[in-house]
Amino acid sequence: MKELIEFIAKSLVDNPEEIKLTEIDGERTIVFELRCNKEDIGKVIGKNGKTVGAIRTLLSTVAAKNGQRAMLEVVD
Repeated sequence: MKELIEFIAKSLVDNPEEIKLTEIDGERTIVFELRCNKEDIGKVIGKNGKTVGAIRTLLSTVAAKNGQRAMLEVVD
């Protein structure tokens, strides 16, 4: 799952080397924190949050196949 998010995020931004993805394991849920250059945050979020919403949908689908729950947070 982590590789999927990194691949998508790096494909969207102008500074892919500044993408940092942190994985936090909980009891039932995995939380991914995505950090990127301040100039690229808008590209990751998209208009009205549609891009990040689509990434979250893909992440939830992959997690459900593995019997898990996953969340994605875009952090400044």
